[in-house]
Amino acid sequence: MRRSLSSLGATKLGEVGGRGFSKLHLPRSISIIIPAYNEERRLHATLEAVRAYLSKGEWQFSEIVVVDDGSRDATAEVARRAGARVLQNQGNRGKGYTVKHGMLEARGEWTLFSDADLSAPISQLEALWSAVERAGATGAIGSRALDCSLIGVHQPFFRESMGRVFNLVMRLVTGLPFHDTQCGFKLFETQAAREIFSRQRLDGFGFDVEVLYIARRLGYQVLEVPVKWNDAAGTKVSLWHGMMAFLDPLRVRWNGIAGKYDRTPIKCSGGTGQAC
Repeated sequence: MRRSLSSLGATKLGEVGGRGFSKLHLPRSISIIIPAYNEERRLHATLEAVRAYLSKGEWQFSEIVVVDDGSRDATAEVARRAGARVLQNQGNRGKGYTVKHGMLEARGEWTLFSDADLSAPISQLEALWSAVERAGATGAIGSRALDCSLIGVHQPFFRESMGRVFNLVMRLVTGLPFHDTQCGFKLFETQAAREIFSRQRLDGFGFDVEVLYIARRLGYQVLEVPVKWNDAAGTKVSLWHGMMAFLDPLRVRWNGIAGKYDRTPIKCSGGTGQAC
């Protein structure tokens, strides 16, 4: 059975536009998770932009959580000085592990994870928010593929082409319908996120496919929403890691066949909320 917000306590407002669906009034409660590895140079500007956005949004609750993935620079110190809540991995564990760490520690009723470079401007959260309110979904992901006119600065041709091939492979292997799983801008209802991310097994850059696959397997509705996006210099994804990510949809599919995502995760001790 597909699960949506109506089963998670959101308040229905009434029919919208005569289209036969109800709009939901969502509590303005948000945790913004920013995974960071050696980001001391651009993190301050990112956090200032996020804080400015939150200050104008009439949020009942908001927090910025920077998850430091074993940085060798002053990333954690910069984040603390900017007033962010800081979580630190024990060593460099990978982007997937870092996002999972933050998602499982979120305190808001909704949780967004965003790349530290803000390739998708933080203001695009409103596009995701409006989409889940209209549809009563439990998540929404930013997409560069649905409306290419929203891309201001494109990736280099080879990377963009490789991304299209990856998406084709991913859709064939996993059966997921999304046109862009790799945009680092995703919103989830926090209760659902805990169920999804606690089952996550991949620590690297292919984790996006895995969490979307798990969400679908658990019956959650996740929307794909076009967002503004600009390529930012200084990507942490090497060509080698990009090529290796092509194996991740196969790993996800195998884990699904083996039933590894259907099991209730065992929680680690210590109150962190993370799964073992």
